[in-house]
Amino acid sequence: MKISKFIGEVTGELRKASWPWESDPKIKGLKKYKELVDSTVVVLIAMVLLAGFVNFWDLILSKVVSFLTIRLGS
Repeated sequence: MKISKFIGEVTGELRKASWPWESDPKIKGLKKYKELVDSTVVVLIAMVLLAGFVNFWDLILSKVVSFLTIRLGS
């Protein structure tokens, strides 16, 4: 009984959810998933920018540490 109640509640909550695609059956192809595709592109661009930022500072800081260790070591 508890499982069927749980499944019923989950189904009810999923019906209330906002899904990132159009529910209009007239819209076909990638146009149906425009919000989903746009969000995915934003996430991919953000990941590339963040990776570049981290890589840049990693390179700079490794050069600084390398310079300081060579200077202090000799």
